[in-house]
Amino acid sequence: MRTAYITHPDCRTHDTGTGHPENAARLFAIEDRLVASGLDSVLRNIDAPLVTEEQLLRVHPRAYVERIRAAIPETGYVRLDPDTVVSPGSLNAAYRAAGAVVAGVDLVMKGDVDSAFCGVRPPGHHAESAQSMGFCLFNNVAVGAAHALEAHGLKKVAIVDFDVHHGNGTEEIFDGDERILFCSSFQHPFYPFTELLENTPNRISVPLDAGAGSEEFRTAVTDHWLPALEAFEPEMVFVSAGFDAHRDDDMSQVSLTDADYRWVSERIVEIANKFASDRIVSTLEGGYELNSLARCVEAHVRILMGIHP
Repeated sequence: MRTAYITHPDCRTHDTGTGHPENAARLFAIEDRLVASGLDSVLRNIDAPLVTEEQLLRVHPRAYVERIRAAIPETGYVRLDPDTVVSPGSLNAAYRAAGAVVAGVDLVMKGDVDSAFCGVRPPGHHAESAQSMGFCLFNNVAVGAAHALEAHGLKKVAIVDFDVHHGNGTEEIFDGDERILFCSSFQHPFYPFTELLENTPNRISVPLDAGAGSEEFRTAVTDHWLPALEAFEPEMVFVSAGFDAHRDDDMSQVSLTDADYRWVSERIVEIANKFASDRIVSTLEGGYELNSLARCVEAHVRILMGIHP
């Protein structure tokens, strides 16, 4: 299958300061791995555009967008909260990160590619409609999903989120929107400590206890995500691809393996193949141990491309 890799050098200029786990080394590790594996030469490499005001305003109020703009310093760093740091390059990086998912939607909908992976930062799934948090400024996957609905006229899209932290922003933005199915699994109780809401036909949340591993994760996907996705029949599948539940990543107490990320990627591709004409747009969220991050992104991209072990 034809797969695009969408990124931009601006995403490396979002400087979060010494010692911050969400840093540019993440993208360098991923890109080095894609080159070393040979995938870089067969992916369609695309520069992420800047998101437009119209695209952002589908999910974020104007006052919030202006507040983020105003917070960006000319020099140095500003903390928006204890975790979320911005610096002079942060705004363009955030515009590129959201713009990458929009570009992925356009490429897939035009039939230029079957799928896209957005290697971007800052991540997005914690950003609520009017609140930055958890390293996130704009909700990249939400901007892309709204674009698929509003600009391309799709009626039903699914977002699956396997980051170890709950995608509270995505959940809040699309709460009650029957055009969206949001499936997530995450360690609980854990950051961002949001209230667990009752599952509905459009919201499937599967909390994982600290210490959970492959069996618990695969059961969550098999018993909860897959039946909901089958019933929903999405026309496009979005992935909030966080790799911080890996056993080598000390950001959580969940212990997944490289094989688990290959496995869940295969299940997602099967759903997209069955209902969505193979249309998948995946975007990077968490994953902070550089070796496991790079390996698992490679595995995820291989599955998107139809290359199986």
